[in-house]
Amino acid sequence: MLFPTDLTSFLDLIRQHGDAAYSLMFAYAASHSLLLALFAGYAAHSGSLSFGMLIAVCWFGSFAGDVIRFWIGRRYGARLLLRFPRFERPGQTVVRLTDRHYVWMILFHRFPHGIRGLAGFAYGISRLPWSTFLALNFAAAGLWSGAIVSAGYAFDQFSETSINNASSGLGIVMLVAFLGLSWVLSRKLDQIMERY
Repeated sequence: MLFPTDLTSFLDLIRQHGDAAYSLMFAYAASHSLLLALFAGYAAHSGSLSFGMLIAVCWFGSFAGDVIRFWIGRRYGARLLLRFPRFERPGQTVVRLTDRHYVWMILFHRFPHGIRGLAGFAYGISRLPWSTFLALNFAAAGLWSGAIVSAGYAFDQFSETSINNASSGLGIVMLVAFLGLSWVLSRKLDQIMERY
């Protein structure tokens, strides 16, 4: 079956290809998003993936991705901003914020939508030392992976109970509501960031 038609079939597909799923999670955590990590936590609750292994894979993937972005920003950042002027203003905004609030920025930049891809790059352009970045980034990657995978895991536990008590449509509505709320909050944070 190439395209599963329901959630159970999809979870069975993940069980059959567990190692590939962990590799995908490492790459996805290194590149960006929280939605796949949430879904992977959901899959871990069903037994398709190991909860501890999933947190570790997301942790190291997230850490590695930001280290690569930091290195690119440190090595090529100023030249790239000159070459792509569209990113200069947002990049300089993140650099200014980093110079003032680097601890909070590094600890929480993974959570809002749209900031992570530029943040690691901007940290490299800033005056932030490598050692400080590596220590904070390692802690932040662990915080992010633990929180997001656990949220997906807890959501599956909650939705499983809800589905048993109500119709299966309620679980899907709750998932959509949770993802919609995450998106709305991310957009609001983006608007706040634009003011800087």
